[in-house]
Amino acid sequence: MSKLNPKQTTLKSPVTLSGVGLHTGASVTLTFHPAPENHGYKFRRVDMDGQPIIEADCDLVTDTSRGTTLEKKGAKVSTVEHVLAALVGSEIDNVMMDIDGPEMPIMDGSSRPFMDAFAKAGTVAQDADREYFEIPYNIHFTDDENLVEIIAMPVDEYRLTVMIDYNSQVLGSQHAAITSIGEFKDEISSCRTFCFLHELEYLLDNNLIKGGDLNNAIVVVDRNVTQTELDRLAAVFNKPTVEVKQNGILNNLDLHFQNEPARHKLLDMIGDLALVGMPIKGQIMAARPGHASNVAFAKKIKQVMKKEMRRKQDGVPYYNPNEKPIYTTKDIIRLLPHKHPFLLVDKIIAKDEKSVTAVKNITFDEPFFEGHFPGDPIMPGVLQLEAMAQAGGVLILSQVPDPENYGTLFLKIDNAKFKDKVVPGDTLVMKMELTEPVRRGICVMKARAWVGDKLVSEAEMMASIVRISEDKDTPEQKPANS
Repeated sequence: MSKLNPKQTTLKSPVTLSGVGLHTGASVTLTFHPAPENHGYKFRRVDMDGQPIIEADCDLVTDTSRGTTLEKKGAKVSTVEHVLAALVGSEIDNVMMDIDGPEMPIMDGSSRPFMDAFAKAGTVAQDADREYFEIPYNIHFTDDENLVEIIAMPVDEYRLTVMIDYNSQVLGSQHAAITSIGEFKDEISSCRTFCFLHELEYLLDNNLIKGGDLNNAIVVVDRNVTQTELDRLAAVFNKPTVEVKQNGILNNLDLHFQNEPARHKLLDMIGDLALVGMPIKGQIMAARPGHASNVAFAKKIKQVMKKEMRRKQDGVPYYNPNEKPIYTTKDIIRLLPHKHPFLLVDKIIAKDEKSVTAVKNITFDEPFFEGHFPGDPIMPGVLQLEAMAQAGGVLILSQVPDPENYGTLFLKIDNAKFKDKVVPGDTLVMKMELTEPVRRGICVMKARAWVGDKLVSEAEMMASIVRISEDKDTPEQKPANS
């Protein structure tokens, strides 16, 4: 977590909205309450016995057919995506939402009424820092049947790009994008939900859109319509007349943006990805997304998030071979007295005053493989210890002004353990951490090495920093005053 992270926020005071559910048609009242730090987004069904609470969690999604529905122990809340998108777009972290029915009010079909309510109530900063999940590497999702492709990539912002293509002459192919969440309010929040006329007719025939209104949804007319059909729709929606504009939109509805449908799909995606449970930093690019794919992708991100959290808890370093190292092999040669073939550190990828992370690429032509199980090459455990010790040497010698005049000598190795074999093709990632301050040239370190996420060896090491004699390439006995 960066020290530059902003503080978590919540509402200054409760705020209430009322409306009807798009699909149930039920009148509901929704109240947003301030919540403590690290609370996140939670729904409370105040109309049910015990007032059950449902967390905004992708693992609780049970239906994505007509919006996103969450369910926990029999308590449901549906069409949550517009509300969650408004919270993310307002950069509010902690809220308890009391709802007296099974579905969020549809309002005008967008997130803007919720954002306006939040602005009226105001927000307040809390003591805890906001924690982001930073996308660590490219995460892919595909749904071949529905031609959906989504990718998340590492960037230090929350950027989204959405493309939709329904083979519709009315909509055509549309794109929408934001380069930061700060653009959401003006560029995305007012964009309303949409459907095609044939979908609307199906919903009406099956009594599945009881709260629908031509003012809270954009209806795209994708075929020729008779006056009898228009009269039927007028009667259903209690309108004097229903017409089709030249741009193929029902009832002369004015679009807020030419690409409003694509922008609404981006809105839905932000709401659905809020179910990851943490603000995201990353570039999301999606082609033809829907609620089902959004939730599936959120689950995939959450799996990566859990894996990365376990990695951090276990102290496993993250190695990106595309990132420029702190020290290359040439730099290491200038620091250490070791030379080929006994230099066992290829590069340094992280370093601070108390720790260093190094990489050793294990290749088939390593000289020790010629005599160490040549038929089934395995890196000797003692050489893993030596590689880690050399990494520790880089940490210590990089802090002296004339490292070429010093070396490090083992004094003690304790609790050495070898948990798995290291073979050609492996990348050994080693981390050395000082466990106490360096005193009189004596350093004590915790040494660990991984291949991928698997810890392969570890030990506790003590070494002495010694000055190299000027007349011969051997160390003096007197330790350096480091």
